[in-house]
This record gives sequence, C-alpha cells and structure tokens, in this order.
Amino acid sequence: MKKVRTTNPELIALMRSLRKKSRENQVEIWRCIADRLLSSKRRRIAVNVSGLNRHTNEGETVAVPGKVLGAGRIDHPINVAAFTFSEQARSKILKAKGTCLSIKVLMDKNPKGTNVRVMG
Repeated sequence: MKKVRTTNPELIALMRSLRKKSRENQVEIWRCIADRLLSSKRRRIAVNVSGLNRHTNEGETVAVPGKVLGAGRIDHPINVAAFTFSEQARSKILKAKGTCLSIKVLMDKNPKGTNVRVMG
C-alpha cells in the first residue's frame, strides 16, 4: 500500500490518537479506522444518509472513516461518528433523534469499541 502524506493537522492528530488507543486497549477497530482515514482525500469514504438508514437498526452506533453526506432520508435514531458531516446530513440525523459525534469523541466514550460498526 502506497503511503499518502496528508498535511491536515487535525487528521494527523486523529490518526495518531486512534493508533495509540488501539495499542493501549488491544482493539483493532481504531487501527482499522485510522488506516481507512489514511487514504487520499479523493479515495476517502463518503456515505449517504440513505445508506445509513438502509444498513442500520434503531439505536445502533456507526463509525464512518470519512464524510457523511445528506442524500436520502433517515427514519430511525442512530449514533453516527464520522470525520466530517455535511450540514444537511447533520440536520437529518438530528431530526431523526440521532446523534452526530466526531470519531475522537466516540473513541473517548467507548475505548474498547464495543458495539460499534464501521461503515464504508
């Protein structure tokens, strides 16, 4: 796999903390998310709200190592952690009584990564 050099300081700090938390808790989920965030911006994952609606159940926690976009609709509350959200996606998730978190906040709340699904 070719190494991609990112210059985004927020992304670099997030990847370092994900890898550190993975080593500390001996959990692979955080390393997996860090590896997916390492890809170039062009190849980074983008998930629509409709995809989240289709592939999740009510109350589920989902991590998206990329961006959540606002296409489609969501009809049940879910907890979504992502690197970034579009404004439309954030408003639709909140309107469905769900929550929008950063990956860092999810990692701090749930260091073992239990019951977290990675989308994308």
